[in-house]
Amino acid sequence: MQLKKINPNLQKALIENDLIEANEMQQETFSTIKSGADAVIQSISGSGKTTTILLNVIQRMDKPIGESTRALVLVQNKEKVIEAVEQFKKLNHYNNLRVFGVHEKGDIDYDKNQISLGMDVLIGTPIRINDMFSSAGFNMNTIKMFVVDDVEEMLRKREDSIIQRLSMSAEKTQRLFFCSQITERVEILADRIMIEPLFFEMED
Repeated sequence: MQLKKINPNLQKALIENDLIEANEMQQETFSTIKSGADAVIQSISGSGKTTTILLNVIQRMDKPIGESTRALVLVQNKEKVIEAVEQFKKLNHYNNLRVFGVHEKGDIDYDKNQISLGMDVLIGTPIRINDMFSSAGFNMNTIKMFVVDDVEEMLRKREDSIIQRLSMSAEKTQRLFFCSQITERVEILADRIMIEPLFFEMED
């Protein structure tokens, strides 16, 4: 992908996975996300939002550091967790970041043990991440990227209070929302938890 100052290891993995041309969303948002600014990014379903999230997480995290999780990606359900983790592993082939996925159907004690071994990126559902956080199984203070995929769907399921609680627990972090539609509830939550968020609306 021809993106300005893209990580060479990430670039290599993208090309090997036939992701050669950056789409409009990836081109428009790459510099903003790389800068650490908060943003709300809207694009239609199937336009590569998950790929955009994962490549930007790899770009910013770069390589394994320490024991603490530095990037948190919230997704809708178990299927989305599995899909995102599998895709992340392909794009992360040369960066070797440690990634783990959690959802309500998994064993919470096993999940806690895996994370305690050292993790860079955690992908999970809001309910499972919140359960782990509530039981002291996960430290939000080290999170540098707080990303929510399909945020409007989570708000339909009344998970806004969970997202807000987790966000408030990560003091110095970049907050990113990805959605198919910027609804009023998405705007309200963004204004509540983000610092001067930038809004990107991709044309169909």
